[in-house]
Amino acid sequence: MPLVAHQALPTYDYLIAQGQEVLNLGSALHQDIRELHIGFLNLMPDAAFTATEKQFLRLVGSSNQIVQYYIYPFTIPEVKRSDEIQKYIDTYYTTFEDLKRSGLDALIITGTNPANASLDQEPFWEPLRTIVDWATKDTTSVLCSCLAVHAIVKHLHNIERQPLERKRWGVYSHRISNPIHPLLRDINTRFDVPHSRNNDVSPEQLKAAGFKILVEGEESGVHMAVSPDMFRIVFLQGHPEYDRLSLLKEYKREVTRYFMGERENFPESPENYFNTAVEAIIDDHKVSIETAKSRQEEMPPFPETEIAGLLDNTWRDTGKSIFNNWLGMVYQLTNVDRHLPFADGVDPEDPLKLKAAYSL
Repeated sequence: MPLVAHQALPTYDYLIAQGQEVLNLGSALHQDIRELHIGFLNLMPDAAFTATEKQFLRLVGSSNQIVQYYIYPFTIPEVKRSDEIQKYIDTYYTTFEDLKRSGLDALIITGTNPANASLDQEPFWEPLRTIVDWATKDTTSVLCSCLAVHAIVKHLHNIERQPLERKRWGVYSHRISNPIHPLLRDINTRFDVPHSRNNDVSPEQLKAAGFKILVEGEESGVHMAVSPDMFRIVFLQGHPEYDRLSLLKEYKREVTRYFMGERENFPESPENYFNTAVEAIIDDHKVSIETAKSRQEEMPPFPETEIAGLLDNTWRDTGKSIFNNWLGMVYQLTNVDRHLPFADGVDPEDPLKLKAAYSL
């Protein structure tokens, strides 16, 4: 069943225009269907703030569980924003304090771009720790993406992410490591996932802390893992929420940074993402960029429209399936009273009982 537009968030209009079903609040209140209330902690930088919101809400709204999804976007006020994004937050976002009072069934936490060498130097660090401590006790499950994974394992298990020799950037093949877990029900044993990160948490680090690895790739490392109780925290190092053009837009930003002198070399192409035809267009554009730089001319326009039609999305269906399975488990395990996150007979402090509840 669909998302519920219980607030004037512009993303709902965007999703409706894309053909996705979204219930207005009046219609939702007249349906005798159970609700799930999901927090969405958006930590992304301004350039990707609203795009990331759309991507995650689309994944939630694509789930086919018989349930209405109420999404509550919020962020961390200690992170400095542009005037435009701050106005957007002030208009459409709620606060963590309000969510603590009302309660949530589950929480999604996005990644972000760190500005410091150590995560505990970031402005989001202390507020994020407070939110995670609350969510791991007072919601049924927390699903976190990319850098949020690194921050949470550092906070809860003192695991330090490790810098990669080169950026892990592109679309990579993955294989299921634990096919019996309900999060992986009815999905392909091998599938693609985009990655975009400079740091990594390795399988050895996660296993040493008791995490269960569900999906990994030879080139990409761990994509998906779960906390020792098998569900309370779900980690995604990759980006199943990405649009078909997300990596292209990131590449475009890197080309612009090179032209403006903010990076030394022309960026390498995202791996396994551009085909031969795209690479030929990129090679021509690189020549134009280098010529314009040497002549101190304006930056040539990036050939985004020309490239866009040549790119494929090979990961969205699997991402939808995993979110569908996650929300289905939240639905089954959450008490109808949102102030009691686990259903009767499910003990969140007893991993064996949790595993039994998941039929593992």
